[in-house]
Amino acid sequence: MDTQVQAVIDHYHDLIRQERDKPRDPERQDRAHRFMAVGPETGQLLNTLVRSLDRPRILELGTSMGYSGIWLADAARASGGRVITMEQEAHKSEFAREMATKAGLADFIDFRVGDAVAMINDLDEGIDFVLLDLWKDLYVPCLEAFYPKLKPGAMIVADNMIRPGGENVQAYGRAVRAKEGMTSVLLPVGTGLELSRFRDQKHSDGAS
Repeated sequence: MDTQVQAVIDHYHDLIRQERDKPRDPERQDRAHRFMAVGPETGQLLNTLVRSLDRPRILELGTSMGYSGIWLADAARASGGRVITMEQEAHKSEFAREMATKAGLADFIDFRVGDAVAMINDLDEGIDFVLLDLWKDLYVPCLEAFYPKLKPGAMIVADNMIRPGGENVQAYGRAVRAKEGMTSVLLPVGTGLELSRFRDQKHSDGAS
């Protein structure tokens, strides 16, 4: 990771600390204004996984303010890939674009705003890597949308599987493990990651 990217990552860490320490404003506790990001351990793992791929097509579901996208785009640049990131809130996507520009990574990210499931349905097949980090009630619908578009060997990382947990992420865990050609493991990294890998169905011996 070069110094330009590291400076942006450090700035994100400062912003996250400031939000954590400032007094709570009840009027800004809605979904549109909360600054949510995977932690640095998760970011580093995402970066490492993507760097192991060759020219990957990466799908990020839940841009938020762009923190995880920086980790993904840094790895995409190194591996010859590209990130498609989807977000419902336009102001979050714009902030993420500004930060990616400061990091020198904007050319490696395609920012899209709208309904995630609808936008996934519009994608062509050939997805190599997926990060699921949007509202948890969308995990299973998004899985159903992107599953037919996965390439053999594709990896899926779902965040917040241990904390805060809940029925929606449990439903996702069951659903992804039931998919043909899928292997999956729950990792105690950050707030809990479900790491899944899609194998060529012709060589699949069943899901785990």
